[in-house]
Amino acid sequence: MDAAEKIAFKNRLKHWALDHIGQRIAASGEAIDQAQQAANQEEKSSAGDKYETGRAMGHLQKDMHSRQLAESIRELASLHAVNTGLLYTVAGPGALVRGPEVAFFIAAGLGRQLWEGQTIFFLSPQAPLAGMLKDKRPGESLVFNGAPILILEIF
Repeated sequence: MDAAEKIAFKNRLKHWALDHIGQRIAASGEAIDQAQQAANQEEKSSAGDKYETGRAMGHLQKDMHSRQLAESIRELASLHAVNTGLLYTVAGPGALVRGPEVAFFIAAGLGRQLWEGQTIFFLSPQAPLAGMLKDKRPGESLVFNGAPILILEIF
């Protein structure tokens, strides 16, 4: 893979992550609306406790989805700040770190993904594993899930 292909590959990863987080934001927004509607539609009955409990549960759901929405918005802002247009020689935000069987893309915390036939872990720059990778260079290694991983390349 030449330099232009490496940058294009990282840009595709970033765009996929942006779309994925965008979908999470939309889903959280819809869930907030549904929770609010459920709380509003709870009918008052002779069993007043049931009414209050139903409304409270709706508000708790809304609060939970609001926190998820806020976290997704922070993740999106963080991802926008990541520069994938450069080739890196050490691991850090915007870098793809490739080992023999796995790769790590330090940009957004989206977990393990199967991408074009290879396993790629999308890591938030603040994730502990990203911290372990920080400033590593090709030829160095780290222990991941109890197994040593040799870093073959970083770009």
